[in-house]
Amino acid sequence: MEREIKPYVLKRPVQETQPAKLSLDYAVALNQQQLAAVTAGDGPSLVIAGAGSGKTRALVYRVAYLIDKGVDPSAILLLTFTRKSAQEMLQRAGVLIGARSERVQGGTFHSMANLLLRRYGRPIGLEPGFTILDRGDAEDLINLLRAQLGLNEKDKRFPRKATIAEIFSKCENTLQSLDDVVLSEFAHFSEHLDSLSKLQRAYEATKRQRQLMDYDDLLVKLRLLLSAHETTRQAISSNFRYILVDEYQDTNRLQADLVRKLAATHDNVMVVGDDSQSIYAFRGATFRNIMEFPQLFPGATIYKLEENYRSTQPILNLANEIIHGAAEKYSKHLFTRKLDGPLPALVQAAGENAQSRFVAQKILELREEGIPLDEIAILFRSSFHSFDLEIELSRRDLPFVKRGGFKFIETAHVKDLLAHLRVIENPLDAVSWNRVLLLVEGVGPKKAQDLIASFIRAEQPDLRPGDVLREVSGRSGRALKELARVLDEAGSAGALTPAEQVNEIYGYYLPILKEQYDDYPKRMRDLEHLYTMAERYPKLDEFLADLALEPPDSSVADVKAGDRDDERLVLSTIHSAKGLEWQCVFVLWVVDGRFPSAYSFATEEELEEERRLFYVAVTRAKHHLFLTYPINVFDKSTGSILSKPSRFLDDVPSSLLDTWALVEESGAYDERFREWD
Repeated sequence: MEREIKPYVLKRPVQETQPAKLSLDYAVALNQQQLAAVTAGDGPSLVIAGAGSGKTRALVYRVAYLIDKGVDPSAILLLTFTRKSAQEMLQRAGVLIGARSERVQGGTFHSMANLLLRRYGRPIGLEPGFTILDRGDAEDLINLLRAQLGLNEKDKRFPRKATIAEIFSKCENTLQSLDDVVLSEFAHFSEHLDSLSKLQRAYEATKRQRQLMDYDDLLVKLRLLLSAHETTRQAISSNFRYILVDEYQDTNRLQADLVRKLAATHDNVMVVGDDSQSIYAFRGATFRNIMEFPQLFPGATIYKLEENYRSTQPILNLANEIIHGAAEKYSKHLFTRKLDGPLPALVQAAGENAQSRFVAQKILELREEGIPLDEIAILFRSSFHSFDLEIELSRRDLPFVKRGGFKFIETAHVKDLLAHLRVIENPLDAVSWNRVLLLVEGVGPKKAQDLIASFIRAEQPDLRPGDVLREVSGRSGRALKELARVLDEAGSAGALTPAEQVNEIYGYYLPILKEQYDDYPKRMRDLEHLYTMAERYPKLDEFLADLALEPPDSSVADVKAGDRDDERLVLSTIHSAKGLEWQCVFVLWVVDGRFPSAYSFATEEELEEERRLFYVAVTRAKHHLFLTYPINVFDKSTGSILSKPSRFLDDVPSSLLDTWALVEESGAYDERFREWD
C-alpha cells in the first residue's frame, strides 16, 4: 500500500538586510557632496569637481570605500595623468584601508596599455618583447626615413623631425586624418601633404616590421586590440570591474574611447574632472569628452563638488561670475567657509612698464606684511607677457623662478635679434658677431672665427659694422653683403630710434627665423613684443643695458631676507600653474586682445577655452588677487590699440571688484633710467 506523500514547504529564513560593516566613518571624513560621490552605487558616475573642492580626497576615499565594501582590490583600475599622482593616491588609500590598496592597478593610460599589450597583444601581431621608442628615438627614426625617401633634398624646406613627430602624434591622439591636422594647425606645410603621408606610411610600416612602438602607439594599439578582438575585450573588461579616471577634462578622443571599451562588460566607471578647467586643447585634449560623458555612458549620475577649501569667498564670487558667462558648462556655484577677505583688485596701468612697477612694488609691500615670496605668483597667458616684468624684478633684486616658458633673454630667437643690435652698438663684440655670422648661409664656425679675428685685428672702432664686415669679408657672396647693408641701415647714427632699429633687423631676420624654426609663428610674437618694449627708449645703449641685467638667479644672495634667502617668486604661464595655489596671485595683461588672445577670436571654441583659462588663473589665489592691465597699448601684430579690460569681466558686477588706477607720485619718472628726477 502506497503511502501518500505530503509536501512540507521549507521556508527561507528571514534575513535582515544589514549593510556590510565599514571600517571608516565616511560621513565624518567627507562633506555631503563628497560623501555622495564616494558612496555611489554601481553604474556610470561623473563627478564635477570645482576648483579646490577636494577632488583627490574624493578619489582616495572612493578607492578605500570600494575595498571596504568588499570589492577585490585587483578589480579596481585607477587611471591618472602621471605615475606620481597614482602612487600618491594609492598611498593615501593605504593609510585609510591598509595594505589591500597595494593590489589596486593604478597608473597612467600609457603604463596600463603597456602592461595589457605585453600580455594580450599577440592577436594584433605584437610580441611581448616589443621595444618602446621615446620621443627622441621616434624623431631619429623619422629622420632616417625622411632621408631614405629623399624628402630632405626638396627645393622648399621640409618640416624638421620634431615637427613631423608632433604632427603624427596629434593625428593619433585626436583621431583626425593627417590632412585635417596639417591644414588646421600646420598650414604653412600644407604643400608637403603628399610627402608627409608617404613618410607616415613608411614610419608605420617600419615600426610594425621591427616590433617598435612609440608612445602614442601604446594607446592606438590597445584601442585596435579592444576593437578587433571580442574575446580579449571581454577578458580585460571583466578583470577591471571598477574604473576610476582622474582629470577627465584633460583626456583626448583616443583616451575617452579606451575608457568606453575597457568598460564593455559593465558600466562601473567614475570619472572626476572640472569642465571649467579644460585648457589643454593644444595637446589634443577635448572639452567635448566631459560634456558628452552622459551620452557615452547613458544613465550616468552626475555629482558636484562645490565647497572650496582654497580661496576666500570674494575670490570665488569673481570666479563664479567669470564661468557663469560660459556658453556650455555644468552649472555649479563654488562656496567656502572662508567668508572674509579683500576684494580682488582690477588695476589699470598707463603702460606695460607701469604694470611691472606696480607688481614689483606691491610684492615688496606684501612681503613686509609677512607673505613669503614663494607664496606669491605672477601668472600670464603667454610667456612673452612677463618679459618687461622680469627686467623690473631683476632691477629690484627680487629673485624668481619661471615656469612654462623661457626667460626673455634665454629664447634663441630673441638672442639672435639682439646680437645684431649689439654689433651695431659695439662692432668689436666677438660673442655677438659669432652668433650673427653663424646665421648667415654659407658661414660655418671656422669661417665665422676667421672673420671675427679679422675684425679684432682691424682695430678701427670708428668703422660702422657694415664697413668692418665688407673690409674683412672680401668677395664672400651676397649673404654677407646683405648683412652688411642691413647693419649699415639699422646703425645709421641718430637716424633711427631703438624701436625702428628692432624693426629693421626684424625684417632681415624673419626669413632666417622661418628657416630655423618650424614654430616660427609663435616666435614672431616674441619679437613683435621686443619692438613694443624698445619704444620706451630713446637710445640703443639704454635699451641693451636694461636687457643685459644680471640673470635673476645670481642676485639671490643680495636679497636681505634673513633666513628666507631661498624664497623665490613664481612666474608662470597659467597652463603650468593648473593644480597649484598661492596666498597671493597677480594676473598680468588682462586686456582684451591679450587675454583673451586676439588669435582666439576666430572660433567660439577657442574663445571659450580662453574663458576657462582665466577661471583657472583666478582660482589659484587663496587670499589676495590682482588683475592688472595696461591701456592704450599698440599691438603691432594686429595693428590695433588695446585699451579695455578683458571681455570676460564685462558682465562682472562692480561690487565684486576693487578698481584701482595707478598714478605717478609727484615728480617725473624717467623710464629711460628708471629712477625719479
